[in-house]
Amino acid sequence: MKKIIFLFFFIGFCWKLSAQEVNIIPQPVQVSLNPATPPFTINSGTKIIAPDSLLNSINFLNDYLTKYYGIAISRDTTSGMNTNVIKLAIGNLNPTNPDTYEFNCNNKQIQISASSAQGVFYAIQTLIQLLPNAKAAALQIPAVSITDYPRFDYRGMHLDVSRHFFDVAFVKQYIDYLALHKMNYFHWHLTDDHGWRIEIKKYPKLTEIGAWRNGSIIGLWPGQGNENIKYQVFPAEIKITPKDAIIKTDSIKHGGFYTQEEIKDVVDYAAKRYITIIPEIEMPAHSMALLAANPELGTEPNKKYSVAETWGMMNKYNNVLQASDTTFKFLENVLTEVMDLFPSPYIHIGGDEASKVWWKRSSVSQQIMKANGLNTESELQSYFIRRIEKFVNAKGKTIIGWNEILQGGLAPNAVVMSWQGEKGGIDAANQSHKAIMTPENKMYFNHAQFVKEDSLTAGKPSLLIDVYNYEPLPAALSAEKTSYIWGGQGCLWTEYITNPAKVQYQLFPRLDALSEILWSPKEKKNYPDFQRRLKSQFSRYDLMGITYSKRYLEN
Repeated sequence: MKKIIFLFFFIGFCWKLSAQEVNIIPQPVQVSLNPATPPFTINSGTKIIAPDSLLNSINFLNDYLTKYYGIAISRDTTSGMNTNVIKLAIGNLNPTNPDTYEFNCNNKQIQISASSAQGVFYAIQTLIQLLPNAKAAALQIPAVSITDYPRFDYRGMHLDVSRHFFDVAFVKQYIDYLALHKMNYFHWHLTDDHGWRIEIKKYPKLTEIGAWRNGSIIGLWPGQGNENIKYQVFPAEIKITPKDAIIKTDSIKHGGFYTQEEIKDVVDYAAKRYITIIPEIEMPAHSMALLAANPELGTEPNKKYSVAETWGMMNKYNNVLQASDTTFKFLENVLTEVMDLFPSPYIHIGGDEASKVWWKRSSVSQQIMKANGLNTESELQSYFIRRIEKFVNAKGKTIIGWNEILQGGLAPNAVVMSWQGEKGGIDAANQSHKAIMTPENKMYFNHAQFVKEDSLTAGKPSLLIDVYNYEPLPAALSAEKTSYIWGGQGCLWTEYITNPAKVQYQLFPRLDALSEILWSPKEKKNYPDFQRRLKSQFSRYDLMGITYSKRYLEN
């Protein structure tokens, strides 16, 4: 008899210990465990009660439970149910932050209330992280009360599909990864030197020609193989060294693009997860794919351009768009189609790494500068960006550009994305412009995540601890100007990322760290505690079939 009593006591003790394990990423604002209360159990008999306005949350939860646990719960309109039920509601919790939600769980029901449908959706992501990480017929959720809301309004993640193309199915999967981490912006890098990935009906050559390249660099830049850049004629100002001249490609044709119907499908998919997609159409540089299809828009008359096959520093020498009326009309037509596809109030227009040498040696560019009273090529770049901004603003949208758009004078309403350290974001904020912080040394997840990496990656390491410890609000800014720091973003450039498994490997778990610095209160940051919670997250990734480095499990 004593043994039986001890067994029940031991089981109860173990249950209380397990109930204490609440491992949510990003860390909520406030969590209160109720260890004396038994857990809530989700099973095939569980009902969900919610208005039609919360169908996105209902469907997301049901899809997740069905896919990973084989459990389907049904919706019930009988609001009087109080047992084995999940209740979702919208209430006026926090008028100043519509993403605020409250989550209360006991052994009979889960109650979720939020200031908006989006807030309810974030609460569902919290519920998912409270689920056990192994498939079972009944899923226990610890009794817990949570109050939560995000720190920053902009919580973004980027994906480059120009260097390597990823199909619609994977892009949707990527969006789901962002949703699970309570991110709300997806920066879709659709065009670059290496491929044009979006159908533009007025200019079919952009995808017929610009979406395909004849090879890709072998190995880390500058690569290895036969000399492959001699077809380019470089101006005298650009010094080509023997090292530059040994770039080699694999001669494998690569490409792909999204039809406008596919774009609409992805936009709708993201919207149901409360994620805004910001499309990027690069200009005036990183436009070799565009110039391959429309060479008349370049600075060198009668030149035959090619879709770039090399990455890295060589591309800063590639041509730029001519700042002519013909170019602007072309870009306006392109952007009109893009803006019709994306309801986002923001359009990213690039603006980075424009080598001024091409404008300097172009007689047409010099004439344009003279006609517009521009003294330097940097002012010409500003003129270019301002012309585009004026058009985009007239369509009711706002441009975002990389920090180089500060050169020559910032366009009146532009948002600056600061990648070359923090200076661009600081300068933008001091000029009362919104800024998004994405410094390369911390926020570029195509960089190695370990000092010695086991696969090909770009640049110096961006260690998990460095990502986690990054603070988006620069100390150099006054309290007043920090209000212009809109948030932060991680970037995933795909020069050395050729398949979905490698995307996952580079993304996780740095996405977890990013989500916490953008969502959770600054005072909640605690790297050892984050590492503890991350162990549970890795088990969830195993359940979801996500690739990540097992080296993290060695700690």
